[in-house]
Amino acid sequence: MHLTAVFRKVQKGYVGFVEEVPGTRSRGATLDEVRGKLADAVERRLEANRARAEKALKGKAVIREELPLPIGMKQADLLRHLQRYS
Repeated sequence: MHLTAVFRKVQKGYVGFVEEVPGTRSRGATLDEVRGKLADAVERRLEANRARAEKALKGKAVIREELPLPIGMKQADLLRHLQRYS
């Protein structure tokens, strides 16, 4: 699976966001700087989502398991793959 970073040139460098992960925005003087910051932003967003879910589910009976996401899979194939886990 790949994520899509979108960049835009602005007066003081570049801004960017990741289409598939809402809330992941960053800015920097160079594209490389923004790319690095976006990778960190995705990691922070996923960690925050996990913490929020753990808090909301605290004390509830749930089943947690890792969900493997094959690399390079097209979206339609990924959706079929994920249906096995629902």
